[in-house]
Amino acid sequence: MNETLPLRIEPLHATAVLPYGWMLGKPVESAPAGTAFASPASDFWQEHVFDTGTGGEPEILWVDYRSAEPVIARLEVHDLTEQAVVPLTAAIVQVVAASTAPGTPDLGTLRAFLVPQGQGICMKPGTWHATRTAGAEARCLMLTRRSTTRDLAAHLNDGAPIAESRLADVPPLRLTR
Repeated sequence: MNETLPLRIEPLHATAVLPYGWMLGKPVESAPAGTAFASPASDFWQEHVFDTGTGGEPEILWVDYRSAEPVIARLEVHDLTEQAVVPLTAAIVQVVAASTAPGTPDLGTLRAFLVPQGQGICMKPGTWHATRTAGAEARCLMLTRRSTTRDLAAHLNDGAPIAESRLADVPPLRLTR
């Protein structure tokens, strides 16, 4: 087996995520002026305006992550759309990396964030990523582009050519705490 490179899992923090996208689940006080309401009965606030890219339709997916395998050897990227993932039942580990100018994963920018249940991350288009559970199986809500889901599913199920996403093998990375 190839030697693995360590990748430390760090807490999710809004500033640390900025090169890759946005942390979701910030407090109501962080909402832009005029986009929130707070009362003793309920609060609501704007977190992020999701962008599916030109001509894209937003889609909500349920995703069940079951792998806690600490070794990551493949990343995926979506070129046209943001993608948000919010763990509902258990925490996940979201591995992210920026793209190089030619569009490959920039291994010097790799980060791994522990995303607690009820928070989330929204990745910019062009952000390479992989997801693992933090232990238990995690059901997540995912917001993405409808055509990206269909394109990726056709590729993974039937080997169809892939157009809106890419997969890249990377030197094995071992998640550490």
